[in-house]
Amino acid sequence: MDKFTALLSLIAFVLVFKQRLRVNGITDTTKDDHFMGILGAIVDTSSRIGKEESVAMQMAVEDFFKKSNHSLVLNIRNSKGEPWQAALAARDLIDTHQVPAILGPQTWEEVSLVAEIGTQSHIPIVSLADATSKWETELWTFLVQASPNQLKQMEAIAAMIQFWEWHQVTIIYEEKDFSATAVISYLSNALKEVGAEISHYVALPSLASSWSEHLEGLKISQNRVFVVHLSLPLAIGLFEKAKRMKMMEKDCVWLITDPFASLVLSLNASTISSMQGIVGVKSYIPKNEPHFRDFHDKFCQRFSLEYPEEDNHEPSIFAAQAYDAAWTVAFAMREKKQGRQQILSNILQSDFHGLSGKVQFTDQTISPAHTFQIINVMGESYIELGFWSDGLGFSQSIGESAIFSSSMNGLGQVFWPGRARDTPKGWSPPTSANPLKIGVPTRATFKQYLKVEVQQDYLGNNISFSYKGLAIDLFTATLQELPFDLPYKFLPFNGTFDALVEQIHLKKFDAAVGVTSIYNGFVIWLIERNDCPELKGSISKQIGTMIWLAFSTLFSLNGNKLSSNLSRITMVVWLFMALVITQTYTANLASLLTVSQLEPTVVDVASLQNSNAMVGCSGVSYIWKYLQEVLHFHPNNIKNFSSGDQYAPAFRSKEIAAIFLDCALAKVFLAENCKSFTMTGPTYKNGGFGFAFPRGSQLLPSVSQAMLKVSESGKLQDLENVMLASEKCTDIEPDDEPLSLGLSRSYFWVLFVFREAHLQWLLRSTLFVLAFLCLNIKLSGS
Repeated sequence: MDKFTALLSLIAFVLVFKQRLRVNGITDTTKDDHFMGILGAIVDTSSRIGKEESVAMQMAVEDFFKKSNHSLVLNIRNSKGEPWQAALAARDLIDTHQVPAILGPQTWEEVSLVAEIGTQSHIPIVSLADATSKWETELWTFLVQASPNQLKQMEAIAAMIQFWEWHQVTIIYEEKDFSATAVISYLSNALKEVGAEISHYVALPSLASSWSEHLEGLKISQNRVFVVHLSLPLAIGLFEKAKRMKMMEKDCVWLITDPFASLVLSLNASTISSMQGIVGVKSYIPKNEPHFRDFHDKFCQRFSLEYPEEDNHEPSIFAAQAYDAAWTVAFAMREKKQGRQQILSNILQSDFHGLSGKVQFTDQTISPAHTFQIINVMGESYIELGFWSDGLGFSQSIGESAIFSSSMNGLGQVFWPGRARDTPKGWSPPTSANPLKIGVPTRATFKQYLKVEVQQDYLGNNISFSYKGLAIDLFTATLQELPFDLPYKFLPFNGTFDALVEQIHLKKFDAAVGVTSIYNGFVIWLIERNDCPELKGSISKQIGTMIWLAFSTLFSLNGNKLSSNLSRITMVVWLFMALVITQTYTANLASLLTVSQLEPTVVDVASLQNSNAMVGCSGVSYIWKYLQEVLHFHPNNIKNFSSGDQYAPAFRSKEIAAIFLDCALAKVFLAENCKSFTMTGPTYKNGGFGFAFPRGSQLLPSVSQAMLKVSESGKLQDLENVMLASEKCTDIEPDDEPLSLGLSRSYFWVLFVFREAHLQWLLRSTLFVLAFLCLNIKLSGS
């Protein structure tokens, strides 16, 4: 019995040893009818990802042999993370070992060199790197992308940022990571869709010794939402350094992406302790599938034997993808004497459910990932908060019973850095030591809206500035409505409004007062009224008399009191004429007294452009550019004015036909010139409420809410009333002749001529009738 047991052990040892030799490409099995050939693989076994891929590929080849009885030698080469090492390994595998396909590598830099070699030799290269661009698969026709596109995870991050109502983020990425360009671009677009943006880009160099300056800049910045897209070694170094700099405490937000998020379980306790409160988006693995559970147990056992230095033996998404890729190529090589083109075709026709999900290719690329898991680092591992699925939203589970929502309320409780349960604001408000720098233009057109006064010493040196006007009053009233203190200081700026906004973009100012138009930036124009004065007393008397005569005659001529039929006929003619006169007079009166006085000479932009009219605007505002680029006025037809006092003379001298002003300035102008000018035409919304902040500023939501309170409470109207009440109407009376409704109007002469002619006809007819009657009487008498 003991000899039999020993014999069985020997046979088992030989079989295992033989298979192990096959895996490492040492044995010669070319005479085996079930031998399919040698499969090459290039991985970086010095990295955690490379170690997992190496073990998973070996397991896939062995499992394929058990299920198909087809043997395959796996020849794994270590690239050590160097592109040139990967290129040399690929050349050796193709030239020396004549492999029909190569698995890996894992980085874009390595793949680009290996794919070029593979395409030249017509060898399929099954890449496990981050998703490549379409142009790469078009350039390298034998390149197959076996790791799914993970860019959709950026939409998951954007959805979380939208839910937590953050508006600015800082992205931290590796300086030499060429694939980061696509990630950053995708994240930027995803954030724009939810009203947020990337405010800072931090490219970390490979050497951690030079990170201090970068992190110091992050520490003093107001933004506190950091998106980390780094490889495992760099991410570990970042969080260890951030913890030492006290940047892993309350009010800071750290969001991590793949590949790092999927490798959190591989970290030791010391590293995990520096990452408490981090929220991550990682690739989804169907862990509950029986196939994966079986793989999981075997992987942990084998990984611990081959890499005992690793603290954690859990397989990540990279192990699952490597297993599926090796299985895909092994299945494609199952038939003997297949050409390399046929193997490539077989790979692209793959269609099965693997450990990582659906394995199916389109245009040499595997189907992209659409589901991601959201985790929260806490304790020695992480908490599984829930899932995010493309087009569906957040859910607590995955499957037929899953309930999806755009809200994260149904997910688990998030523990933020510093063990905070309340959602961080995502930004740090200004302090007294570092107040908000507010730029104020010194060249405002109307002092009532904004005025900057300079106070000088006896030597004539500027020592201080005072700031007054509606814009300043509105700004201070808005700050009183904020739920927190906002230290600030005004700084004068002697330039145009456009230049002031540019200073905000250049980060020399944090905000500005008096840049854009009040009431959502209404751009209006004032057009000169017709020279029609208020009616004089004599004219009123004349009009009143005519109206009295028309109506008194109309209602006093009662046909019942007339005994003669001829009189009645005459009165009918007069009644008709009186009605015509009355109606005509009423229509013309309304036209003269209403339309002429209230309607401007020009009613829209089109009429100004068609008549090639000259229009004006404030020389320091953005409106000059708006008139050209949006309303399409010719630059030669636009005149800039530096002072509000120049508007009225320009109108009266016919120098301009219209002027475009901000609403607040228009109200001031009308208050001073209340008789000759009015507002007309459409209004144009362009800009904000008199203040400018950097796009995506964390202050915008709070300031907008505070400004809404100022408006709804009536404070804004009170401020405007105070400003306009102090203005006196200095407009002069026009000198033109008043309009008349007398008989000089030709259409009235027509009526009266008609009446006189009709009366003459009646008179002649009456005389003729009388003569005829007299003649009859005379004839009868004779």
